Amino acid sequence: QVQLAESGGGLVQAGDSLRLSCAFSGGTFSWYALAWFRQAPGKEREFVAFMARNGGGEYYADSVKGRFTISRDTTKNTANLQMNSLKPEDTAVYSCAARRYTAAVDPSRYDYWGQGTQVTVSS
Repeated sequence: QVQLAESGGGLVQAGDSLRLSCAFSGGTFSWYALAWFRQAPGKEREFVAFMARNGGGEYYADSVKGRFTISRDTTKNTANLQMNSLKPEDTAVYSCAARRYTAAVDPSRYDYWGQGTQVTVSS
């Protein structure tokens, strides 16, 4: 059974950077597409970024394009999200997700989820 565990969240100021990590276990890492989603209080879960399986391409939400970078470390079986130039509107619980085969922006397409990590950006 695939398990995901996020880390790296925290409280930062606008303009700062944070790096989130998602530890993957219980499956063959390269077989899975990986994604990050976020959910702010009172809002629906929102797609942030995904990376296709087997070293495939990346895709970002317009709101984070140019500021966030998703990556995959195959030596550690982790998916990372480097977040630069953070804004108060980036405040949310960030969760990583995994699914076999193709990546997707629809969270309902993902089979496995981490517990989430809080990111708070103060102005």
